[in-house]
Amino acid sequence: MLLSLISLQSGKLSSQSILLLIAGFVLACSSQLQNANAEERPNVLLITADDLGLQLGCYGETAIQTPHLDRLAESGTLFETAYVTQASCSPSRSSMFSGMYPHTNGQYGLLNADVGFQLHDYVQKQTIPVLLKNAGYRTGIIGKLHVGPESSFPFDERYRVDGRDVEKIADTVAPFMNEDGPFFLMVNYTDPHVARSSRQSNERYFPDQLNGHPKTPKKVGEVPPFPFQQIDTPEQMKRVTGYYNTVLRLDDGIGLLMQKLEDSGKSGETLVIFVGDHGPPFDRGKTTCYEAGLRVPFLVSWPQMQQIPRSSSFVSTVDILPTILDATSVDQPENIQGKSLRPVLTGNDPSWRSFLAAEFHYHGSTPFFPRRAIRDQRFKLIHNLLWDSRSPSQGIDGDKAARFSKQESVPSEVKQGFETYAAPTEFELYDLEADPWEFRNLAELPEYQSQLTRMQDALMNWRKETNDPLLTEEGTKPIAEYESQKRR
Repeated sequence: MLLSLISLQSGKLSSQSILLLIAGFVLACSSQLQNANAEERPNVLLITADDLGLQLGCYGETAIQTPHLDRLAESGTLFETAYVTQASCSPSRSSMFSGMYPHTNGQYGLLNADVGFQLHDYVQKQTIPVLLKNAGYRTGIIGKLHVGPESSFPFDERYRVDGRDVEKIADTVAPFMNEDGPFFLMVNYTDPHVARSSRQSNERYFPDQLNGHPKTPKKVGEVPPFPFQQIDTPEQMKRVTGYYNTVLRLDDGIGLLMQKLEDSGKSGETLVIFVGDHGPPFDRGKTTCYEAGLRVPFLVSWPQMQQIPRSSSFVSTVDILPTILDATSVDQPENIQGKSLRPVLTGNDPSWRSFLAAEFHYHGSTPFFPRRAIRDQRFKLIHNLLWDSRSPSQGIDGDKAARFSKQESVPSEVKQGFETYAAPTEFELYDLEADPWEFRNLAELPEYQSQLTRMQDALMNWRKETNDPLLTEEGTKPIAEYESQKRR
């Protein structure tokens, strides 16, 4: 068409005019192509639940029913074995935003620890909101960010509401989803994190009900002890019951949020990712490298592709950023350590992970008790790097299970598990098939030395591949010094 027009007008147009006409046509075609690509790019809804482990019906939980999260699982792929990178809020979320492990990205502990934990300078330039804003996405967040510095998260909209008010959360973000253009929205629920009775109080509790959610809270005696603790004292069971009620409220919130997405007419073009940021705030859970701390629900619904319903592939929250970049056709930075989940979502994963790794440095500013952990389908290894000179913290968020574990009525195996939790040896080795909640440390038994060596080799390979600074004294020293900065 263009050539015919030029031919007809060639007698009247100068060569310069013809070149300008061609250039204009090319630019118009390019603009149309970009608009078409933009229309094909999915929206992204990333949802996190603070301190949520596997306490969902779709993961086999029987104490409560979670129909809305179960429905989300049915709409896409449920990953049976998913890890956070570190079972502490800020480091865990840093990996979601950066696609890197905390030992690489610099967020070693909580943002509010007052010792300067934050992303390294180069990482600040390639977080999810930075990359997607540059690609033309509208970006928004509601609830907890908890990674620093704030300047590295230039969201277009930052909504601040009560993170447990599930109706308010859904109503607040609905207009954002209804606007024109592709969006990235991160929705962060406070549940099932503990609450404080006041800023001045150290009392921690789980709000059983807020604004009518959940409609029918569970009562003490209606739920069992956590399997990773097996402590059933009255005080502990009140705490466990409260936790389950916060999960029920979270489930209500997911139902309300997904209805808003459906009402927007964009559910068929929105990639939805749901994860917990780490396990429950109970001893042997949050801030540890045990399964109860590291394993989280990980649900992905990607309507624009054919997915398998369940996957046994090992996945990590370090995979969230590369998956989002893949879905949105945004170039991936070279230093990303995660992988796009596209191959495992489709079931085509012949070269996926054989091992799944995680770590720990700090929660608050003390203590510095670094760990490295790795598992395969059966065995799990934890390396406590400074086991002979330091001790880990206990009583996370006011939990007293470790104290209750000393009572005579507690089974000896459970006692031993809590003793190891309080004073770990250098290596902990567990058979997850026989002992899924890691009560029996096998590291010193002669018959398991070959497995110990194999897992040690796998862990060392991962540490080298990810340039773990704690492999050397020189690399460890500046990270350990954060603790002394707080003490001064």
